[in-house]
Amino acid sequence: MKRLAVGMVFGLLCSTAAGAMMPVGDKAPDFTVQAAVAGKKFTFSLAEALKKGPVVLYFYPKSFTAGCTIEAHEFAEHAEDFAALGASLIGVSADTIETQVEFSSKECRDKFPVGADADGAVIGDYDARMFKLGGMGPSISSRISYVIAPDGKIIYAYKDSAPDKHISNTLAAVRQWRMDHHP
Repeated sequence: MKRLAVGMVFGLLCSTAAGAMMPVGDKAPDFTVQAAVAGKKFTFSLAEALKKGPVVLYFYPKSFTAGCTIEAHEFAEHAEDFAALGASLIGVSADTIETQVEFSSKECRDKFPVGADADGAVIGDYDARMFKLGGMGPSISSRISYVIAPDGKIIYAYKDSAPDKHISNTLAAVRQWRMDHHP
């Protein structure tokens, strides 16, 4: 009985927090994180990336897990498609920068950066927190993808625990933005 009660509380916590997501039209919170691409650390700044074009920001729960690895592989396969449309990619999770260094090479295939948000600040700012039990331990993010226009506004938001449609949906949103702004 005690096990059932704990399971129900855990499920309630996850489902309540998991419903959050920033709406289209909102100003995207600016952030700077330690990130890695091709196994090398650097500092990623949203403000700097937006000067070059739209940014696809995707949150994922945990590096090296099955769904997150699938999603990273698919974003890597389409990294050139995003770049051809003038968009930057960055994935963010609560993993440490050391984990992201390895993940950026192995699973992102050296194609795009992943940011370390070990304290969960960016995850929280983007309403992407799946759960944080009792204020202890790291934040775990939901699987949410945003497309942010160069003016800093969110033009697309998508949430689904399955990684399947995140890439095709964000790519379609970037293509639409491109057609609307550079016909």
